[in-house]
Amino acid sequence: MRRGGGMKIRLLIGVAVVAFALIKNCSSKEKNPYTGTVQSITMTPDQEIAIGLQHAPAMADQHGGLHPDMQLQAFIDQVGEKLVQSSMARETPYRYEFHLLRDEQTINAFALPGGQIFITYALLSKLENEDQVAGVLGHEIGHVLGKHSAERVAKSEMWQTISMGAEVGGGMGQAAGAIGQNILLGNGRDDELESDDLGVRFMIRAGYNPNEMIKVMQVLKAAAGPNRQPEFSSTHPDPDNRIEKIKESIQKYGYQG
Repeated sequence: MRRGGGMKIRLLIGVAVVAFALIKNCSSKEKNPYTGTVQSITMTPDQEIAIGLQHAPAMADQHGGLHPDMQLQAFIDQVGEKLVQSSMARETPYRYEFHLLRDEQTINAFALPGGQIFITYALLSKLENEDQVAGVLGHEIGHVLGKHSAERVAKSEMWQTISMGAEVGGGMGQAAGAIGQNILLGNGRDDELESDDLGVRFMIRAGYNPNEMIKVMQVLKAAAGPNRQPEFSSTHPDPDNRIEKIKESIQKYGYQG
């Protein structure tokens, strides 16, 4: 009898933990003031900025540190600042800083919460003009305004709590954790497409040609090579799919050239 009673108590505790996680997630939903998307966010803009600043040095170290060419860095700063000052990004509380990384092998760009934005020299060297650089940086600014990292953190916290509750209630922690990971990875496609759309918008506002973002996608496609993963098994949309969406955004914002 005692064993059965203990199992019931564990089950009740597990259910309570899961319920708490779900209630917390629902209560933290808010409308993103920059994109209009309803999201679950559990941190303030100041916390986003702090997280970005905290992790920026380690992210730079993973790519060989910052690039030593100060003229190239000044160019990146100039393009990034032009995008910020020409768009709604300037009205946000975020602190935008643009970093050129030394890495000559990894073709990549990414953003941390709060405005820390990075582009590798390997990617920069593949771009043909300032408009394409603006396309990359505009896309990354879109990730910051879209609060994509903050949303992933909130979802990760929720599923970690659910996983713990499920484990207490009946040893199902691994299953709950797997569901959480799938949700985290699945949201990556929507994040990328939303950032592409915002990037087009920022480029137009700053006087850049948004069609050059299509060429950036072609660079990414060529870099991935013929053995790239099919879209359904990747957290990022296929470049061809992104190109079609970018064309739709260019038309939506009425760009005439």
